[in-house]
Amino acid sequence: MKANKSKHIAITIVIIALIAVAITVGIRLTNNGNAKVISSIDDISGSTVGVQLGTTADIYVSDDFEGDDAGTKIERFNKGADAIQALIQGKTDLVMIDEQPAKSYISKNPSLAILDEAYAEEEYAFAISKSNHELTEKIDGALSELKADGTISSIINNYIGSDEQKGQTPYLKKDVERTNGKLVVATNATFPPYEYYDNSNSNGIVGIDIDIMQAVCDKLGYELVVEDMEFDSIITSIRTGKADVGAAGMTVTEDRKKNVDFTDSYTEAKQVVIVNTHSASNTLSFAEKFKQNFIEDGRYNYLLTGLKNTLIITFFAVIIGIVFGSLIAIIRTTHDRNGGLTILNFLARVYLIVIRGTPTMVQLLIIYYVVFASVNVNKVFVAIIAFGLNSAAYVAEVVRSGIMSVDKGQFEAGRSLGLPYNKTMRLIILPQALKNILPALGNEMITLLKETSISGYIGLMDLTKGSDIIRSVTYEALLPLTVVALIYLLLVTVLTALVSKLERSLRKNER
Repeated sequence: MKANKSKHIAITIVIIALIAVAITVGIRLTNNGNAKVISSIDDISGSTVGVQLGTTADIYVSDDFEGDDAGTKIERFNKGADAIQALIQGKTDLVMIDEQPAKSYISKNPSLAILDEAYAEEEYAFAISKSNHELTEKIDGALSELKADGTISSIINNYIGSDEQKGQTPYLKKDVERTNGKLVVATNATFPPYEYYDNSNSNGIVGIDIDIMQAVCDKLGYELVVEDMEFDSIITSIRTGKADVGAAGMTVTEDRKKNVDFTDSYTEAKQVVIVNTHSASNTLSFAEKFKQNFIEDGRYNYLLTGLKNTLIITFFAVIIGIVFGSLIAIIRTTHDRNGGLTILNFLARVYLIVIRGTPTMVQLLIIYYVVFASVNVNKVFVAIIAFGLNSAAYVAEVVRSGIMSVDKGQFEAGRSLGLPYNKTMRLIILPQALKNILPALGNEMITLLKETSISGYIGLMDLTKGSDIIRSVTYEALLPLTVVALIYLLLVTVLTALVSKLERSLRKNER
């Protein structure tokens, strides 16, 4: 029977994977025939434009085209790689993004091309809190010295210089005294060559911005700490003290200057337009794609690390949810039956209304950026607290319904035997309630496991974030997402089987 069950699970997984492939191919074939031809900047009006959320491209397109009479549509993506994938699939007509990342994207996708005409020219600088003028002055001084001695030019040329310059003079961390503590740098490591993941490098995140910040730290005696997060979270992290510096190819704009200060510029950049010429297609075989996504540079390690964090978060969040949720349920049922614990019951009801009435992602961001704003805590710990408190609100109602489903005579029988209230609840009521609510608790655990996929919004490496990193490097969406979906499916299947086995075991004890 066990062998048959495993066989059915394996067949289900294969069918789901094949369906995903078929749907993806079908969408590509359908969309590619509807794309508008973009040959110049003048053709943007009336098209569907893909941009990365919060970037200057987003600002330019919003100001110049959003709501125009031509019906220009703007599709905003959390990552540049996602925008590129949408362009390849024909979901957008063009992507506007910075020049150097654009060159990196088209180097991996031969069907893409950059229009000759740049949309805008701009300068990059590092963002720093308005309350930290001293740090801004220090970094400006260090940048001035690094420009004068040619270090910044050497770093930039190492990534985007001539063929003779690329890769010839990598910046090496200096052996200096670091007496000024840590300098936490917030970045969005999906923006090559300024910041991106390179698993072959011991530092993990590399790029122009990272090397320049390392050189600044060498000058000023800081230990560099790099935090990867969503681009639109960087300024928030700086303002709340989670990070000291924002280094993510950031252009100085008036809106951003209202929230943060900027250092002197360290390089110039352009906003360019990427289009799909449909002149070439990706001819890699499945085996080659698999190797590119998971084997090269040990990229499977991103998934392993993410899986470990996902399981840790889920395990401890489940414990918090069950313990705290059960306490809330007992408080509420005690009040409903005996009329006591009025204040605690009121607080419990407020808690349930707030937690169940707000999105989990908003709660996660509030706990990270507001509750722990001034405290440097581990992100896994933050996620455990956030998901545990969220789960507790749902577990509380599940447990309460289970307690209320137990016949009132059971409680009265316990009290008649001389058992105090707490022992009656613990020894008689809760064991019976558990049998009734076990399926619902199992569903809550499954939901919690899948909800942890939003952990990446605070820069935490979870399973979904691991696939995002792979996609940002290979620009291939199907394989990383399919593998992650299958891993989640396997975890949910195992969890469902364990809950079912426990439920059958408890039912046997009734006979």
